[in-house]
Amino acid sequence: MKEISFININKQRWSAFDDQISRKKEMTPDDLASNYILLTDDLSYARTFYPQSGIVTYLNDLSSRAHSIIYQNKKEKSNRIFDFWLHELPLSIYRARKDFLWSLIIFLGAFLLGWISAIQESDLLRVILGDQYVNLTLDNISKGDPMGVYGMTNPLEMFFYLAFNNIRVSIIAFLFGVLTPLGTALIVFRNGMMLGAFLAFFFQQSLGVVSVVTVMLHGTIELSAIVLAGGAGIMMGRSFLFPGTYPRKYRFVKGAVRGTRIIMGLIPFFILAAVIESYITRHYNQMPLFMQVLIIGLSALLIVGYFIVYPKYVYSNTLNQSKNGEANRTVKKE
Repeated sequence: MKEISFININKQRWSAFDDQISRKKEMTPDDLASNYILLTDDLSYARTFYPQSGIVTYLNDLSSRAHSIIYQNKKEKSNRIFDFWLHELPLSIYRARKDFLWSLIIFLGAFLLGWISAIQESDLLRVILGDQYVNLTLDNISKGDPMGVYGMTNPLEMFFYLAFNNIRVSIIAFLFGVLTPLGTALIVFRNGMMLGAFLAFFFQQSLGVVSVVTVMLHGTIELSAIVLAGGAGIMMGRSFLFPGTYPRKYRFVKGAVRGTRIIMGLIPFFILAAVIESYITRHYNQMPLFMQVLIIGLSALLIVGYFIVYPKYVYSNTLNQSKNGEANRTVKKE
């Protein structure tokens, strides 16, 4: 993009924000933080492609003034964490929404394929899940404890193993998106196929309901986080392959930064899923059904609320504040 085009596209928003900073008492914290995030994106772009231009100096000065206002009389560390979870991460999630959708489609398609394969060919089930796991589960079923695999390990050891493994898988899924989304898609596909074969196996044993409820105790968060990590990897690969009107390097770097932000944001969710799987799922046969449904419902509410509803709200709020800032500037001129 030519520098003059870059300036013409954004100058009204910059001027409006400049006016807001000079009238900082009229700004809400959300307004200031949202515009600051957009401004730092512009500054990063300008530094990359117009390093000798005066626009870099202007944007750097503007962002420095905004930064001073945001963090004055506050501890930067605590406010930075607050801003990450309430503004930066939700905006990154919203911008990757289409990539998350593709990841979900791949996962569900693989789930269906795994289900059909396990139903039609029992030998393929053993290929997907492994002979040892299938034999162990059949043994547990004969003992009247079909999901007993969740209670075979010390809960603390199980927690550390699951948390580490799930975070590792999410990072690998993301990194496989470098240069192409295909690597990430394969990891998402594999997880979806394993889940489909797993549940189909239990339905064949007339244990469908107990298997679904037990798995979703922790799986509501865990599986959602895996799909989201896949979406982050797809976004990074797509940014490199399809840069649009932006230079390929810029789009790739932006995609990598946003994807890394998403992966970091998923870590607490993987830890929470590991806590549930290690300390709660093992008691599936002792818990009343309503308690299990409550845990699943609250988990689903957390995922839908933070990863679907809230990002849309933050983005709409950011957009409206930007428009209002330009409108206020116009009124002031008149």
